Amino acid sequence: MLHFPTWRKVLVLVVCALGVLYSAPNFMARQSAETIQSWMPEGGPGKQVSLGLDLQGGAYLLLEVKAEGVIADRLEANVDAVRQVLLDAGVRYRPRPQVQGNLIVFGILEPERQAEVESMMRGVDSDMTVEIGEDGRFRMRFTEEAAFEIQRRAVEQSIEIVRRRIDQTGTREPLIQRQGADRILVQLPGIEDTERIKDLLKQTARLTFRFVSDRTTVEDARQGGAPPGYEIVPSKDNFQREYLLERKVIVSGGNLVDAQPSFDENNLPAVSFRFDAVGGQKFGRATQDNVGRLFAIVLDGEVISAPRIRTAILGGSGIITGNFTTQSAGDLALLLRAGALPADLVIIEERSVGPGLGHDSIEAGKIASVVGLVAVVIFMVVAYGLFGVLADIALIFNIVLILAALSALQATLTLPGIAGIVLTIGMAVDANVLIFERIREEVRAGRSPLNAVDAGYKRALTTIIDANLTTLIAASLLFMFGSGPVKGFAVTLMIGIVTSMFTAIMVTRLMVATWLRQRRPAELPI
Repeated sequence: MLHFPTWRKVLVLVVCALGVLYSAPNFMARQSAETIQSWMPEGGPGKQVSLGLDLQGGAYLLLEVKAEGVIADRLEANVDAVRQVLLDAGVRYRPRPQVQGNLIVFGILEPERQAEVESMMRGVDSDMTVEIGEDGRFRMRFTEEAAFEIQRRAVEQSIEIVRRRIDQTGTREPLIQRQGADRILVQLPGIEDTERIKDLLKQTARLTFRFVSDRTTVEDARQGGAPPGYEIVPSKDNFQREYLLERKVIVSGGNLVDAQPSFDENNLPAVSFRFDAVGGQKFGRATQDNVGRLFAIVLDGEVISAPRIRTAILGGSGIITGNFTTQSAGDLALLLRAGALPADLVIIEERSVGPGLGHDSIEAGKIASVVGLVAVVIFMVVAYGLFGVLADIALIFNIVLILAALSALQATLTLPGIAGIVLTIGMAVDANVLIFERIREEVRAGRSPLNAVDAGYKRALTTIIDANLTTLIAASLLFMFGSGPVKGFAVTLMIGIVTSMFTAIMVTRLMVATWLRQRRPAELPI
């Protein structure tokens, strides 16, 4: 057990050196650490440990995805498809297809064509069932499996869009993850302007380009009802002003490939945008064929601008003007770049943690760690003399390796995580205590120093592995089934177990073996 081949010595030295390299940035100012990181390859040293919400302060938001809105939108889209199929087949209908709750309902004036119409309706959307009631009306609805799949995709897409929006604000180390069937957990360490973040997350950012009606006015539509294919939409800047718009979308925000804050010809804040090839063709064709008409830009059901088309716009790009500030133009550009949410998000829980509380937690954690470390160091020196000093050196390397692992993995350190580190400090010398006590027993049994140390390591190894393995299993279960603070504790505990095993079995043993072979003592100072 005391024989160390060259490769094993090199392994220990390399691991310890990497530990020092990766943990060193945590003792520097953030700006200095970022400078070092910029020189390093991806995944290299230079990263500091990510601090959790309870240590750094910030915002905690729990969002609920209103997936029923996605189902409603899809029903509305299918209503147009149903109406078009009936028109193409020459089927007269009354009442006209419309959404009622989670159903599409309509009737036909030719009962003898029910079977034919039922067959046609099954081709509209394979995820919908078609039923004919006793009153002769058709009822179409999504299957339970289809509705669940729509909800699942809506939540996954919402998570991705939320992540894009948060990332583009420059927030460091955000935590964004799914919670339950229809909720998203968002933790934003270091955030001070939580209201802006909330506004960015709550906006659906559905952008459409639609024509303003040139056939009738809003007043006529309000008195006699909007004509089929038209709707009244309010203005974002002036709610007393309304527009009568075609329901048909010429181009949607899904065709945008870029959006940036800019300035218009009057040097006022605006948002420039650029379409993909398909969107550019649609936009160019629409403006070319409709010079002189008003072209409304609609964001989340409100008209933000309705300029008149003076000339064809064939370049696939344009500019959105309105009553923007520099901040609002930047936010709108951010929302458009990130993409539209598939469903509305509702903030159902919100918490804020002040940076002062986080600073107090860090200071308390530092004090606890230092007190625990000093107590362990003194105990080991008093109890085991020189061997205790060697164990203390290995303990320092153990803490270095924990910080290095947290930095390299970019694991988030929370207050329970600090508790895990403090616990690991005590556990780290546990293996050495077992080994040293076993060596004492071998010395009392009359063995020579070299044989006593060799036997002590051999016979204590199984016990050490068993004890640490069972703790590692418990920590793994905490990580798998726990959440939030429990996971933070489990992460540092698992890392601490692995590093303490390495430092006890490899680092301490290498120092003890080197000392024995150089000094050849007649008796052990233990």
